[in-house]
Amino acid sequence: MLPTTHSHETYLDFVTSQIRLHYVGGILMLVPADWLLIEKLWITDLSGTADFLKDQYGIRGPKPINPDCMLRSYLLMILTKQISITKWVDDLRRVPLYAILSGFEPGNTPGIGTFYDFFPRLWDADSKNIHSHEKRRKRKPKKGAKKGGKAPTTSPGKVARFVKWLLRHENSKPTPQPFDRLFDFFQAEFLSNSAKLGLLGSLDSLSVAGDGTPVVTSSLLRSKSTCICRAQGLENCRHKRFFSQPDCDSGWDSSRERFFNGYHLYMFTASDSPHDLPVYPRFQPASRHDSLSLIVSSIEFSQRFSLGTVSRVILDAAHDAIGIYNLFTHHNVEPIIDLNSHTTKNIPLSGDFTLTPSGVPVCSANVEMKSNGFDHTKNCHKWRCGLTSGTVNTCSSPCSNAKYGRTFLTYLGENPRLITKTKRGSKEWTLIYNRRTSAERSNKREKVDYKLEAAHHRSTMMWYMRIFAIMMCQHMDAWHIHHKESLHLQSFITG
Repeated sequence: MLPTTHSHETYLDFVTSQIRLHYVGGILMLVPADWLLIEKLWITDLSGTADFLKDQYGIRGPKPINPDCMLRSYLLMILTKQISITKWVDDLRRVPLYAILSGFEPGNTPGIGTFYDFFPRLWDADSKNIHSHEKRRKRKPKKGAKKGGKAPTTSPGKVARFVKWLLRHENSKPTPQPFDRLFDFFQAEFLSNSAKLGLLGSLDSLSVAGDGTPVVTSSLLRSKSTCICRAQGLENCRHKRFFSQPDCDSGWDSSRERFFNGYHLYMFTASDSPHDLPVYPRFQPASRHDSLSLIVSSIEFSQRFSLGTVSRVILDAAHDAIGIYNLFTHHNVEPIIDLNSHTTKNIPLSGDFTLTPSGVPVCSANVEMKSNGFDHTKNCHKWRCGLTSGTVNTCSSPCSNAKYGRTFLTYLGENPRLITKTKRGSKEWTLIYNRRTSAERSNKREKVDYKLEAAHHRSTMMWYMRIFAIMMCQHMDAWHIHHKESLHLQSFITG
């Protein structure tokens, strides 16, 4: 049967009546941590879940448990730092408050199988993994070149070739992903609400920060043979093997300086958000480099995000590749990317001028020129002689007879890596780039505060369920801070 739709006001009345019945005047007590959970769920309206998922239920059969309550219960599980569905089902039976806040009557809570029947309704695929279980074993990736360094890309020029291929096929139809339904729900119910509260920054000119982080899912890559070559004494078998986690492989963790098995989580966050709110997650293979993960994630995000316009993307030096600059410039997005320390030599320009890594032209006398503003009509930076002050030129061999000295123009399309719209190295550029750490803080909250890696899931579906639920909780935390001063639930409910 189709699920029954309940309004958020109906849920609030249920919570109020049940808390008064079981906790007010009885032997059960509520502590401050309990009121924190009550307040967060009180302001989180999940009444649209049933309508969103109505196509995933049949018109016949037994009446399903309300999907609003199922999702709310899973979010409550994340908020309480519980990592096991099995243990959470026991908690619902043991703690009346958890059942009440989920929307269930104490003593009438769902079982383990009910939760695992609910999750696939948010997953837009028949298989719980993206790739087939049978695949060939990959080679172990290389380590970083130096201490703290990221693993190199598998082949030189791969980023440039990938970007060139994408630009040739940019008008093709977007590739559907199994997690599309999850993101659609997250965007409709959480991102849109945070946007209305002004917690994402300006939607007309949204600034996002991107960063990747390792997600360890197992100590070993579990696989078994699909052939009998080893039994026949054949050592160099090239047959496919059956992997229990087909979307995972081995990668190099530069922060811990060790190999790991799992995913490479690439996350976009709203960099102007005061709460470092996440907007789009993507689980990539662990062996994939940050630059390639960014390209895949950015294309998918641009095709799915519908709440505003992204005008700026902020990235670290691992993304310093000319192909990435070309990709974002082509889509009218300003890239703010730190320079890779290995590529900081001056490059030649027209005439006898060269360009520093900061994007400043240097004349034949090896003197950096002074900034003279930006010409929006020509889309270029204007420069003047560095040894000229007013009409006085102190150069021993001036290269121009003009009384204000030699002038020079650097056009944005000439070298998008060094000639940037916001002048590289300027105070404005530094202030913008400092917001890049919002992605790292968001990743820290997911991995440390909400214990992302503590789960023991085998399928990509469940890992996406977990990361999206954690992201929803991050937004709920931000809403709670925003509404905290106007919440007086303890006196309202118990009074």
